Amino acid sequence: MANVAVVGAQWGDEGKGKIVDWLCERADVVVRFQGGHNAGHTLVIGNATYKLSLLPSGVVRPGKLALIGNGVVVDPWALMKEIDTLRGQGVSVTPENLRVAETAPLILPLHSELDRAREADKGGAHKIGTTGRGIGPAYEDKVGRRAIRVCDLVDPQGLDARISALLAHHNILRKGLGLPEVAAAALKAQLLEIAPKLLPYAEPVWRRLDGLRRAGKRILFEGAQAIMLDVDHGTYPYVTSSNAVSGMAAVGSGIGPHAIGYVLGICKAYTTRVGSGPFPTEQANAVGERLGERGREFGTVTGRKRRCGWFDAVMVRQAIKMGGIAGIALTKLDVLDGLDEIKICTGYRLDGQVLDHLPAATAAQARVEPVYETLPGWQESTHGAKSWIELPAAAIKYVRRVEELIECPVALLSTSPDREHTIMVKDPFAD
Repeated sequence: MANVAVVGAQWGDEGKGKIVDWLCERADVVVRFQGGHNAGHTLVIGNATYKLSLLPSGVVRPGKLALIGNGVVVDPWALMKEIDTLRGQGVSVTPENLRVAETAPLILPLHSELDRAREADKGGAHKIGTTGRGIGPAYEDKVGRRAIRVCDLVDPQGLDARISALLAHHNILRKGLGLPEVAAAALKAQLLEIAPKLLPYAEPVWRRLDGLRRAGKRILFEGAQAIMLDVDHGTYPYVTSSNAVSGMAAVGSGIGPHAIGYVLGICKAYTTRVGSGPFPTEQANAVGERLGERGREFGTVTGRKRRCGWFDAVMVRQAIKMGGIAGIALTKLDVLDGLDEIKICTGYRLDGQVLDHLPAATAAQARVEPVYETLPGWQESTHGAKSWIELPAAAIKYVRRVEELIECPVALLSTSPDREHTIMVKDPFAD
């Protein structure tokens, strides 16, 4: 049995939560390896709906071990709140089934304050569209070597020097933005208060993973956001602050790349995006409204309305090649039911040329015009289909054309939010 890494192949919100939950039945361990609580997964299990932001999806499944890797930035207050919410829904979350990397950097209140202040200072046209939850500033402190990490909470005396170095940087920034300075004593008091709640979950996650791998346990690596939001490979600067490609599964959990195994990319049968940034196939019209309403396109974390448009095969093909994706889970096919015709973007027109990739420059990305291929729609319902034979011929034709254009097979096909409404073409965990 292979290990599996799950990554988004568009701009996030592709339905990773359902797919990861579906795969959990075949996994022993689920690892979250990047991002923070700006991510959001909605899991529908029977009559229960769970909304997760920071916790790995496997935590709601009995007998599964959930791990938060070193590549994640952890807001300890948000984590404890999420754990309490799940407990209120009858889900047991304890150090027995959840472990947090001791080297994971912490998101502090000053990070979210800085995040929001920067967005407000930029003005509408220049906003990145962050969630304001401090993820970017926390990653800045990580690479600036001034972060406070989970393991630092063990040593209250050593914490003083960490806090001093951090505030020497942040209080200068805060002054420039008109924010009051943070007092070292107040921040230390907050950290010492949360430490006893967080530290029971802390351990060398890399060491745990090494033992699990040697024991032949099946590991599911769960990514957040998506490849086109990757800080290196996405639509920069309208990106997240971490790497969302599959290679980050190794870096962000402390395990060698040879252990990752099969890479499954998730994408919708159409395209959505939250926040600012280029979106060549966006439909700011009745089509976009229809997709948004039928797909219930609102962010799990923020509730923000998602921008909607046609499937962009150029972008997904680019994500597949950059992310080492072996197979695609195509979600929300049922949202396209009832359309007379469906368009797929097959190229971009820029300055008289047709491109087969998204250019890197921000100005060029904003100017590209999509080249469309039009396919017939279908009037029959695909909602809840569990096999190919239940799908209309036009829907199968659409899926097959998507495969051709993205140069990657569809391994899983999702036809509703219900985990049982999934057509498996290939089991990602099979060798």
